[in-house]
Amino acid sequence: MKTFLALPLLAAVAAFGAAPSTPSVSQMYNQQLTMLEHELVPLVEAMPADKFNFAPTNGNFKGVRTFGQQASHVAEVIYSVSASILGEKSPTEEGKNENGPASLKTKDDVVKYLKGAFAYSHKAMESLNQSNIFDMVQSPFGKQKVPRLSIVDIPIWHSFDHYGQMVVYLRMNGIVPPASRH
Repeated sequence: MKTFLALPLLAAVAAFGAAPSTPSVSQMYNQQLTMLEHELVPLVEAMPADKFNFAPTNGNFKGVRTFGQQASHVAEVIYSVSASILGEKSPTEEGKNENGPASLKTKDDVVKYLKGAFAYSHKAMESLNQSNIFDMVQSPFGKQKVPRLSIVDIPIWHSFDHYGQMVVYLRMNGIVPPASRH
């Protein structure tokens, strides 16, 4: 998957007449993060503020996160993993069930928090290089140390798991997700 996502970068370089070169670790992961950001932020912004507390109730959906909690959970995990990549303490509180700070009450709060998570994660991705990618860092999900490379793609795959759930929430409210409008 990572090679597939790097192809647009190589194609762009080739289109400008430059000889294709291997993108850096930082460029590859930052590009994946940018692609996620361009899908997820508009998706979250598409849900009306009065539907942010929506969670399905028909079928086997007891106790699932609301739409807003899905978005703040994704942002919280992005913050936590990015902090581990950087070797820092997370700049935000984890909150109950990894849903972010309890102060997130409105759509605007959640969107701002999500955008902040992406900005922080871009900083983390930009810090990656050939000499630090295999360094041991504190896991964001336990007390053990893990190779940095083993966690750098968590913000992407984890976020896309929740993206799929959030698409269903939008459609259950009669909203076509932005990525499906083209």
